[in-house]
Amino acid sequence: MALLFLFFLQPSLAQKISLNRDGLLLYLNSDSSLYLKFNFVTQLWVRYTENNPGSTIQNVPKDNVFDIGLRRTRFMVSGQFSPRTFFYVQFGQNSLSYLSPRKTGAFFHDIMAEYHILRRELHLGGGLMGWNGPTRYSNSAIGAILGLETPAAEEVTFDVNDQVLRKLGMYAKGTLGKIEYRASVAKPFIVQTANPPPEPISKNSTYSTNPPNLELQSYVRYQFFQNESMIEPFPVGTYLGSKKVLNVGIGADYQSKAMSHTSATDTVLTNMLLLAIDGFADLPLDPEDGNAITLYLSLCKYDYGKGFIRMGGPMNPATGVIPGQASFNGPGNAYPQLGNGNVIYFQGGYLLKKDLLGKLGTIQPYFDFTHGNYDRVAEPVNIWDLGFNWLINGRRVKLTCNYQNRPIYFESLGTKPSKQSNKSMWVMQFQLAI
Repeated sequence: MALLFLFFLQPSLAQKISLNRDGLLLYLNSDSSLYLKFNFVTQLWVRYTENNPGSTIQNVPKDNVFDIGLRRTRFMVSGQFSPRTFFYVQFGQNSLSYLSPRKTGAFFHDIMAEYHILRRELHLGGGLMGWNGPTRYSNSAIGAILGLETPAAEEVTFDVNDQVLRKLGMYAKGTLGKIEYRASVAKPFIVQTANPPPEPISKNSTYSTNPPNLELQSYVRYQFFQNESMIEPFPVGTYLGSKKVLNVGIGADYQSKAMSHTSATDTVLTNMLLLAIDGFADLPLDPEDGNAITLYLSLCKYDYGKGFIRMGGPMNPATGVIPGQASFNGPGNAYPQLGNGNVIYFQGGYLLKKDLLGKLGTIQPYFDFTHGNYDRVAEPVNIWDLGFNWLINGRRVKLTCNYQNRPIYFESLGTKPSKQSNKSMWVMQFQLAI
């Protein structure tokens, strides 16, 4: 529909079409203050995974698996077609693999609209939105990720009471000098429709199946150098040296009676309170060479209730486990992504000089590390990824090679699950983005 619309434009209007690093822009007036923006992102994975012990695929035991899949495919339309308004719509599909149901899966990720009461200082909006807390990467710009994946340890309610980090709600955001803020109130989805569902109720905390109370989310950051964009709710993972950014932020996510567990005599409801502080730097080092460094660090304190744990793995390549032989992790590439306790997350990257490979672009090595100290398991959960981006045409055409190492836990009767080994996953990702 967008292509047909552009095809039938009058020639005078068609001259106002621009393709830049932000996407394909169609300007609607002479001063370019009114516009429509079109974006497209797809990420193809070619992967080899060492499966968790006891994993099966359609009831067949499999120690490892090679697969190909579309990790993400998204179409986005946004813009301002009248003064002081902004809208954003995103449609697409995640994790289309050889295990996926065919001819299903695409859905709306975002449908939101806002009004600018003050030009920069106060914007109010609502819809199916992703203005989340408590960290910078509670909802990431998928086309501008530094590494292979978004930080799972910061996506605090992913697909349990939200739809891929989006909830139906209202938000306020704005910029006050060097301070930028976002705050939202949302009505979470009922957990009965989550896929996969949360753990069933037990002595360990899990999400309550009662009708959900409102969820409050916020994040505030101070910018020491250039301000980042607050137009869309998706922070950039790396600017590739195009901006000089240094900021620190603090955030929170709160929902009353969100969690539940059983006591000796009754079911107990508890509040969910997630707090974090973080810092982000993207600093050009030599303007002539174009090299730059990207650094991010977050410290998170998650109170989901005693014993809460959330297993997950991206585009899991297995479907089940052999009873009695499986690890605590579950099937495929799953590991404890979230839990009740404290998390330290770090990522860093170094952009080599812009003409390193001539017309074939340059290289950006990176490393990220998650240290989760959760009360459900005996030892901390340490996940690390090491890889590089081959930036053939900036972020538009990018090849990523990534190695991930994850711990494997086994539980014994009467004791906490303890780490017994590690497994790995190798991924090559091709990204095309407009």
